[in-house]
Amino acid sequence: MAKIAFILLCHKDPDAIIKQAQSLTAVGDYIAIHFDKRSGVAAFEKIRKALKDNPHVVFARRIKCGWGEWSLVRATLNAVEAAVDAFPRATHFYMVSGDCMAIKSAQFAHSFLDQRDCDYIESFDYFQSDWIKTGWKAERLIYRHWFNERTQKSLFYWMFAAQKRLGLTRKIPGDMEVMIGSQWWCLRRRTIEWILDFTRRRRDVVRFFSTTWIPDETYFQTLVRHIVPAHEIECRTLTFLMFTDYGMPVTFYNDHYEMLLSQDYLFARKISPEAGDLRRRLGVLYAAEGAKFRISNEGRSLFQFLTERGRTGRRFSPRFWETESSLGRERELLIVICKKWHVAKRLVERIGQMTNIPVIEYLFNEESCPLPDLGGIQSTMGKRHRHRRSLMRMLYDYYGSDRLVICLDPGSLDLLEDFARDRAMTRMLELECHFSDEYLIGHAVRSGLAGDSTPRDTLYRLLPTVRNDLLHESDRIRDAKFDNHGNMREIDPREAHVHALAEFLSVPEAQAREIVAIDHLFAD
Repeated sequence: MAKIAFILLCHKDPDAIIKQAQSLTAVGDYIAIHFDKRSGVAAFEKIRKALKDNPHVVFARRIKCGWGEWSLVRATLNAVEAAVDAFPRATHFYMVSGDCMAIKSAQFAHSFLDQRDCDYIESFDYFQSDWIKTGWKAERLIYRHWFNERTQKSLFYWMFAAQKRLGLTRKIPGDMEVMIGSQWWCLRRRTIEWILDFTRRRRDVVRFFSTTWIPDETYFQTLVRHIVPAHEIECRTLTFLMFTDYGMPVTFYNDHYEMLLSQDYLFARKISPEAGDLRRRLGVLYAAEGAKFRISNEGRSLFQFLTERGRTGRRFSPRFWETESSLGRERELLIVICKKWHVAKRLVERIGQMTNIPVIEYLFNEESCPLPDLGGIQSTMGKRHRHRRSLMRMLYDYYGSDRLVICLDPGSLDLLEDFARDRAMTRMLELECHFSDEYLIGHAVRSGLAGDSTPRDTLYRLLPTVRNDLLHESDRIRDAKFDNHGNMREIDPREAHVHALAEFLSVPEAQAREIVAIDHLFAD
């Protein structure tokens, strides 16, 4: 019966690594762990301490790894060597990462591997296949790459340009036909032992691949095809993974559980670190006995179908942001507009405390604005602006409310106009503050008009321009003649503030009076 030694390359999240190792070894399988030496010693010690009494776990000699470098292959070889020595009963060696998890039970996986005596590895002709969709092809091999493309970009491309200019190409080892494929393979013990022996004997081949670019996609793929008969190679990976049109791995979340189990694979990558429920269910699944799986294998075709239809708005169910491109007729967006962000934040904090309306601060102006995890759409300011209505709809759904208060800077006229055109009810409350000379100087520094070392007299010459610029922003808002636009002026009496806020929030004046009952609302 098959016994699997997992080869785990990882560099983060020690708690997840510990759980992964415990889950995979609980049924009698083994695991060899290489934890990137670039990662902290404390994280590695935490893993080693938690697993030190587990006889089915071994740790490989650690080295520093970098994407696209030979170091990833060397780390894999270190883990393989440790597994071969420590686990003589292992029949198969399965390459995984910290983002991989089993989508079948161990019972199913062992039975699957017992059915056919072969190696599972993608191994396509490097030059004839279309495995590489875009970018360099021959350049990965015929030029030498000594530097890391991500961390030493200038040196990487300078060295490439210099070799190209001088014609310093090299030949591929004569008896080798370079192959390419996914790094997530499952190889038999005999094949692994042959690879280790070949690596020790053929230093010329190791030297060649050690200066190629992204050798983890070519080294094992080439050697397996070189030393194993073709009829003993199943040219596929047993790890289910998909890529977007942008070449980024598709990430799986809690609601993908049933879909993952129906794929004709043993593992899946990448499982989101945030998908706690999915990770828990898959961890339990590996130790399950008698589990039945209905293989439909529709994952890739479904993903392609949905993404293609999504571009033209022809999905089987419309995306929420495609429906009328609106926040929703039944919803209400309440926008507090203020140049002094701290004043608006004080007000919306009070609104949040005194009402049941969810409040969000300057989400379109301040990168650090606290937001819930909405699948990445909220992660950068650029995404928030590009997908503004999508983001707002997701926030309504997240808070389970049809009313939402947000803050906007007066300079964000394009956002105000966009939201005002929406079919949702949009109300605006502009807080008009007094701008002292000291505030204007601080604003000039914050906006890059001046620096900490700018002479004081120069700053004072800037003040009229800065003041007029702020007044111009307010004038533009007035000129837009927005419906449902009110004002709270710092110079107005408290009762005027109460009336403006009550109308803005559609609440009784008594409640509005409680909200504005703070003497320092407009204070700097």
